[in-house]
Amino acid sequence: MPKGGAVPKPASGIAAARCDCASAPGVDVDVAASPFRHGARRAAASAPWRLPTWLLGAALPVATLALAEAAVRLGWIAPNLLPAPSDVAEALTQMVRDGVLAQHIVASTLRVAAGFALGAALAVLLGALVGLSGFAAALLTPSFQALRAIPSLAWVPLLLLWLGIDEASKVALIAIGAFFPVYMGVSAGFRDVDRKLVEVARLRGLGRVALARRVLLPAALPSVLTGLRNGLSLAWMFMVAAELIAASRGLGYLLTDGRETGRADLVMAAIVLLAVLGKLSDGAMAAVERRALRWRDSFGGAT
Repeated sequence: MPKGGAVPKPASGIAAARCDCASAPGVDVDVAASPFRHGARRAAASAPWRLPTWLLGAALPVATLALAEAAVRLGWIAPNLLPAPSDVAEALTQMVRDGVLAQHIVASTLRVAAGFALGAALAVLLGALVGLSGFAAALLTPSFQALRAIPSLAWVPLLLLWLGIDEASKVALIAIGAFFPVYMGVSAGFRDVDRKLVEVARLRGLGRVALARRVLLPAALPSVLTGLRNGLSLAWMFMVAAELIAASRGLGYLLTDGRETGRADLVMAAIVLLAVLGKLSDGAMAAVERRALRWRDSFGGAT
């Protein structure tokens, strides 16, 4: 016992945590310096030795393009199988000069926008209904799960019989592709809301509308936005399938034209444009997601 009979006070807070961690065999943890502390993630992300995110993301595509260019120029790969990136860029430049590139991009973008808006709106309504109502879930879920397993091309003959070869069939096919990811995200988001949140809201006297607006929707919003992003990605995929059927404009038409004329550079140009447009649209949706969910204090994968 220390002199004077004084009993030493036990360490508390961070000091106690340090003592506990230090006494554990094989554990060397400094809680105060842990990356899980508030703000540590931002400090780590802004460390001077870290490369910018955009530079890291561009490293792999640039390396792939350089390798493809070298492989074609050195004769390792036949140009008719994989055109050099410079030849693809020349094909894109020629379409810009001819004034047809913008027409193809606008045609495909408008179809995706219309189909995604239609499919997502219907999916949000039905997904919320299924997520909030056990009766609706028992009634609709088996049918929707069966329809979700149908491949995209299986819808084509039926849509052509019903809607013809005009824009309606293409937009309908894109809407089908966008519907199911959004529906799954919305229904799962509402269904998985913590029951304790709902019970507390009811104890505070919130009505149905206030409960949905102030509790259910914010809690389900991450899953809803994830479903919207997945639905937008599938909308671009289904757009290609729709334009492969019968179209005179669009990126799917470019793919068909390049295949029929044996121009691999045109096919690769269409693929590149699809990748760029898909990335831009997903980036816009991701920006909306970050803004809508800025209240979250999530880990984010940073260490």
